[in-house]
This record gives sequence, structure tokens and C-alpha cells, in this order.
Amino acid sequence: QLQLAESGGGLVQPGGSLVLSCSASEGTLSDYSIGWFRQAPGKEREGLSCIQSSDGRTYYEESVRGRATISKDSVNDMVFLQMNNLKAEDSGVYYCAADRRSEYVYCPMPYEYHYTGQGTQVTVSS
Repeated sequence: QLQLAESGGGLVQPGGSLVLSCSASEGTLSDYSIGWFRQAPGKEREGLSCIQSSDGRTYYEESVRGRATISKDSVNDMVFLQMNNLKAEDSGVYYCAADRRSEYVYCPMPYEYHYTGQGTQVTVSS
């Protein structure tokens, strides 16, 4: 069993940056491939990025490619998503999620992850 917790959300001005963190209160993150996705009000969940557990290879969806960096800290067993040049359309609830598969051709769909955190709200507004 894995219990995930996200942190780092908040109110950010357009063009700003933030770093979202994902940690596990139960279980070990490094045993899983980890992804991030978000959900805006009235919209479907949207996958953003993932990092596979086998070798740390990273993947990014088109909406955030070039503006996002996913990384992991194996010592502290955390995964981060840094987002730069934030736009109003980046607002939403951001979730980290864990998958037992160790390698991908592309990131899983949000519903394919085995475990998902409660989410952290990100609001991009002036």
C-alpha cells in the first residue's frame, strides 16, 4: 500500500514558478514510477509528466514540455515537479500518482496509476 501526499501548491502570478512535492507517508516512492497530472474545474484529468523507476527517464506532455521538470530525490524519497512560466490555464488541482510498472513508452493515463494523492491546488492569477 502507498499513501501519497502533495505539497507546494498555492497562488502564483502569471509567468511565475513553483515546485510541487510528492512524498509517501506509507510505502516507498522509489519502488514506483511516479507521474503528475492535474484537473481544472469542469475538465478531464490531464497527464503532465512522469518518471520511470527503472532508470529515471522522464516524459512530458505537450502542454508543459519546456516549462516543467520532473525529478526525484532518492535520499529523501520524494518526487518534484517544477513548473515555470505559469499561465492561467495551468490552474487546477495537481496530483502525484504511482504506478507499479517500471518502464514506459509514454506516461500512463491518469486513471491507470495504482495510487493517487489527494492533490494540491495551484491557482495562476494576477
